[in-house]
Amino acid sequence: MINPYPHSEDNKRYQTMNYYTKKTYGSRVYKVPIEAGFTCPNRDGNKAYGGCVFCAGGSNSFPGISQKDLREQYRQRKEIFEHKWPQGLPMAYFQSYSNTYKPLAELKELYQPFIADDQVFGLVIATRCDCLDQEKIGYLQEVAQRKEVWLELGLQSIHDQTLREMNRQETLDDFLVCIDRLQNTGIKTSVHLINGWPSESEEMMLETTRVVGKLPITAVKIHMLHVLRNTPLGIRYRQEPFELLSKQQYTELVARQITLLREDMVVERVTGDGLASELLAPLWTIKKVSVINDIDKILAANNWWQGKFR
Repeated sequence: MINPYPHSEDNKRYQTMNYYTKKTYGSRVYKVPIEAGFTCPNRDGNKAYGGCVFCAGGSNSFPGISQKDLREQYRQRKEIFEHKWPQGLPMAYFQSYSNTYKPLAELKELYQPFIADDQVFGLVIATRCDCLDQEKIGYLQEVAQRKEVWLELGLQSIHDQTLREMNRQETLDDFLVCIDRLQNTGIKTSVHLINGWPSESEEMMLETTRVVGKLPITAVKIHMLHVLRNTPLGIRYRQEPFELLSKQQYTELVARQITLLREDMVVERVTGDGLASELLAPLWTIKKVSVINDIDKILAANNWWQGKFR
């Protein structure tokens, strides 16, 4: 069967990040994670304590070298990636926690060495919408005239009750106001969504995708809910296990979600791979390639593609 989706050079029926970067920049782009010592307003007491109930402490991929100077972190981690992608374009990835949650003057000091380095292709900054005021957005807009700037924004769900259960201490309105501010700034945006929250129905998850699929954003990252050790959610799960999506339910859901996204949106990720040693459930998520392959098979079998039912 001929693949009807136009933004693909292989069997993918959605626009991958690899395809987008090669088309846009002429080369693969890779992210070099940096641990810069941030926290979150729902973790430090500003809005709440403990952070999101599913979070095991940010997204640090290289805990062994996280205490080093930021430039040294970047250098050591970049060496790992450039062996795999020697022709790739590196981006400094401020990944763990909310990486705009400091005064602007402090943010400038952290970002500037990477902005000034001609060998750094751009910045990727993971954060929350309530940590992005107009002043910070204005500064990042100026940076985006010189470097690629991506903001990774945690939304997870459009349903405020779900966000309260997650201890996000953020609302859909907070998110929508921020997205409106980011329009026409030259800053690219990638939005995180989580499938499988225990109190959400499949239709609620599809509705999240319908709403996000209409927004002026660049990309989405779709994840299955991971229940990790030493998190409030993990403690709850051990005391009283709750039902999670099966692999079949998840892959069928993601395939349907893809059909609801704008055709030109980048699908950065269709599943996540949490640290196996910390994962309580669902264990099928460890086999990431199998999950991705199943999504591809479902799309092909139904002759679905990104944007078909938008």
